[in-house]
Amino acid sequence: MRIKVKRIREVELPQYQYPGDSGVDLINAEETFILKPMMRKVVPTGIKVEIPTGYELQIRPRSGLAAKHGITVLNTPGTVDSSYRGEIKVILINLGEKEIEIKKGMRIAQGVLVKVEKIEWKEVKRLRRSKR
Repeated sequence: MRIKVKRIREVELPQYQYPGDSGVDLINAEETFILKPMMRKVVPTGIKVEIPTGYELQIRPRSGLAAKHGITVLNTPGTVDSSYRGEIKVILINLGEKEIEIKKGMRIAQGVLVKVEKIEWKEVKRLRRSKR
């Protein structure tokens, strides 16, 4: 699917690392910084996107950062709605025990395009029983 993207900083466009990947890598677009244990930071990616109606862009952690360093996306999955046109930012948190240097251009999260169905509520007097 073709998605409109606008660079607002000098960054590479998000890309898939391997043909079978479901997520594109998002990068840190600001200068290198230190993320201390239990510290969180809103990190700009340097891009804006136009997601089609009926879809969202989910912001997810990178498994390598999480497993090796305890760095994850705080509000995972983060949601970029089709109506949002601001810069995509990632809320990182360091759940590890050591300070981690987040370099400019470093891959910090993944973006996954997901189809979204709208809820149409149907109010009823009873629901079917379940085993729980």
